[in-house]
Amino acid sequence: MKHLNTNQEFRFNEILFEHRNKEYGAYALRNESDRILTKALFIGVSLLAAISITPIVINAFKTPDVSDTGGYVLPPPVYIAETEDPPATVLPPKATPPPSVKQFDNTVPTPTKNAVEPKKEEIPTDAVAGFKNDFKAEPAKPDSYTPIAPPINPGTIPSVKPEPVVPVKDPNEIVGSGGLSVEAAFEGGINTFRNKVISNFDGSGFENEDVMKTTITFIVETNGTISGIKADGKDANFNSEAIRTIKSIRGKWVPGKNKQGESVRSYFKFPISMKFDN
Repeated sequence: MKHLNTNQEFRFNEILFEHRNKEYGAYALRNESDRILTKALFIGVSLLAAISITPIVINAFKTPDVSDTGGYVLPPPVYIAETEDPPATVLPPKATPPPSVKQFDNTVPTPTKNAVEPKKEEIPTDAVAGFKNDFKAEPAKPDSYTPIAPPINPGTIPSVKPEPVVPVKDPNEIVGSGGLSVEAAFEGGINTFRNKVISNFDGSGFENEDVMKTTITFIVETNGTISGIKADGKDANFNSEAIRTIKSIRGKWVPGKNKQGESVRSYFKFPISMKFDN
């Protein structure tokens, strides 16, 4: 049956490639397709079998990490040669007791309710101050050890907290906008101030048809007055008239306030732009 199918496919290929170049690759591929597929099948099965067997082979040659009982294998014991000397034991230095010298008790007795007056003894002239009465010891030699008198407990001294240092505020300091909680303002409002500027501005001497601009900067004092008026426009005459106009306006200002709610000196900027059609 297989040979019959092969012969039929061969005859079909002969009819299909009749009067054509049979050296063309498609003719050879169609005739050898069964052999190529069989070869590819065997190669694929061989690769799959090799991949499946590889882990088994690796585990067979791998050294086990645990013993037969399921516990971890202990490392080999380390033996220390008997010829090595044991480490030397370092002992702390012994305290040398002070020499016994002729001394008298110089300690202050603790006050008690039922105090007993101690027996008074005559203190030798060559005895030194110490912690006990020892009049039979040898007199203290010059430049030798002398017992130190015990310190007297002065009692508990209450701790005194230092008063916080309050920085002295400079009355002439000018606070910027970042240090203000409330900015300075004209009493009637900024629109009232703008209308007064427009009505008091004398534009008769200006013939420029372009828009003229300047920015007025002044300091609002804590008493509601203004000072330090400046203008930064390009036209000097326009700046002078703007400064004159600001000075001529009547009315008080509400000073700005810092973060603590105190009235402080602060800057105020007011832009002016006008166009004259003379």
